[in-house]
Amino acid sequence: MAKLKDKRREKVSVATEIDRLEERRARCQDNLERAEFKSRKEKMSEKDRQELEDEMAIMNERVQRLDKELETLRGENRRNMMLSVALLAVSALFYYIFFYSEEDS
Repeated sequence: MAKLKDKRREKVSVATEIDRLEERRARCQDNLERAEFKSRKEKMSEKDRQELEDEMAIMNERVQRLDKELETLRGENRRNMMLSVALLAVSALFYYIFFYSEEDS
């Protein structure tokens, strides 16, 4: 199952994956904020409060994991962009050499 999921992700662009993870992170962050608000405003039994705190801890872990994945993907996106710029510069150099060397001949 994990291999199938990885193969599907290979077909998705880095920018699309970044957008998807940012949306997931925003949803997790919203859920975390709602849970924190609920813990401050509502009177709960000790058991309910503990369950809410456990849920908040899990959401914090998810947010941190998503932040790490986003950092990795942004680094990959930056590397891809630099590679594209380098290829463009090399192409422009060859174009310049090819056409201007013919005019000089």
